[in-house]
Amino acid sequence: MASRFAQFVCGFIFAYAAFSQVTEAQTAPAKGPHWVAVWAASAHGPYPIGNPTAQPELKFAFPDAARGAIDQSFRMIVRPDIWGKQARIRLSNAYGTQPVTFDGAYIGLQTSGSAVLAGTNRVVTFAGKQAVTVPPGKDVISDAVSLPFVKSPADPMLIGRRLAVSFHVVGESGPMTWHAKALTTSYLTPPGAGSLGKDESESPFSMSSTSWYFLDELEMTASPATRVIVAFGDSITDGTASTLNGDDRWPDVFARRLHAASGNRFSVVNEGIGGNQVIGPTDYVTKPIPGGPSALDRLQRDVISLPGVSTVIWLEGINDFGAASASARNAWTSRSGITHLRMVCLHNLLHASHFACLEPDLDATRVEGRCREDVFHDATGKSPGTLILLLRDVHPQP
Repeated sequence: MASRFAQFVCGFIFAYAAFSQVTEAQTAPAKGPHWVAVWAASAHGPYPIGNPTAQPELKFAFPDAARGAIDQSFRMIVRPDIWGKQARIRLSNAYGTQPVTFDGAYIGLQTSGSAVLAGTNRVVTFAGKQAVTVPPGKDVISDAVSLPFVKSPADPMLIGRRLAVSFHVVGESGPMTWHAKALTTSYLTPPGAGSLGKDESESPFSMSSTSWYFLDELEMTASPATRVIVAFGDSITDGTASTLNGDDRWPDVFARRLHAASGNRFSVVNEGIGGNQVIGPTDYVTKPIPGGPSALDRLQRDVISLPGVSTVIWLEGINDFGAASASARNAWTSRSGITHLRMVCLHNLLHASHFACLEPDLDATRVEGRCREDVFHDATGKSPGTLILLLRDVHPQP
């Protein structure tokens, strides 16, 4: 199903995006390095609030969620959608309640498990320093790190390879910002183990998790014509029911088809959260829920702030409309939220050329209300599970 869905989306993206990609590449003035997001994971939490999949027992890794990480090192395993010769990472304390100090950060090429290929582990600095303190509610982007093992970004031997991003939490982090449904195995040391990110072996990282912690974005240098496509949505985008470590979420399949047809002209990043809603909850910071902050609340961080974004594929709304308690008032409020989200994209994504909305059909009793929404059309008569696709140019229509 993910393969058919990705094929369906791929055709529309080419039809609507190809012209603008060529135009921008021809008219954009020469600048410094062109940075693009190559991997992302929407931050939520704090841990353990979320919807993880196949999570190991973590009571020994994190004995007290309120204290969070305690003098321990993390090795997050991520797969860049495309590669570049330089990289930067973003560490987030979005849902923490106290400042978190990170040091001992490294980035290297994973071999297997938590092991790093010998000689590839590179030091990561922040404003020239090896330690950085991130206030609650904030994030930080690292300095550029050269990746000498990337001889050519187009090297086919890099396809599917993963990076190991390591860092150490100094003292206690307090409540941890995370992405619950990583569907990728990452690694960490026991509490009190200290800073061990420099170690390229797997020995120190004796614990595992299928979630990502603190790390919420990776970017790399790319050719000026390269643009980012953000898959923005709920559990369908996040990968619910896909394979652990299989990289077979629909954005993964879509990205492979896109690269087969166009090489590295596009980078696809996944900003889905299982259980996410367009408009709720209204006060996530004080009353967090497993589905994360609303699409409206996270739009700035998860879409607009990412470098190189040209296209957004938005698949969301089923958690707003699909509940048995959904009402006309819910639908009307969600309509306002959808309209606001589109307008924010229109005004802020200055380089964005297209906005795609996709929505699975609900049962027949809920279709009528949704058909009144100005971004959902032609739903009447569709069977449950059918995908409704509407691509809109984000520039105002006359």
